[in-house]
Amino acid sequence: MNPSTYAALYGPWQPAKPAPQGRPAVAMLAALLWTVTTLSLVWLAGLFSIVLVWSAAAGQPVVGLLLRFLLVPVVAAAALTALAFAPGIRRLAVSSRMLLLGALACPAPTVLAVMAWFRTA
Repeated sequence: MNPSTYAALYGPWQPAKPAPQGRPAVAMLAALLWTVTTLSLVWLAGLFSIVLVWSAAAGQPVVGLLLRFLLVPVVAAAALTALAFAPGIRRLAVSSRMLLLGALACPAPTVLAVMAWFRTA
């Protein structure tokens, strides 16, 4: 394409803005939040599996409880995925996006795990 034609159609050429770079501190905080979230979810899943086994051994119906247990993480993951692909969030650097999503995902399972820990202890 002729440079003068490009300038006439689109204005003067300007280089594209570079993608925002993540900062190491933000990435470390995001990793910490997601680690706490994952550990809380693993502990809750283990506790729930023990409850399911005991309930099944006692002859109680566990299908409704199992469906509720599987529905909550699926809905939460869908909500976080929808938020991650929202236009305003997608413009953030990956580490900032993961920090934001980790800050939203962390409190609920962590509080539940801590409450369950002190209730069972």
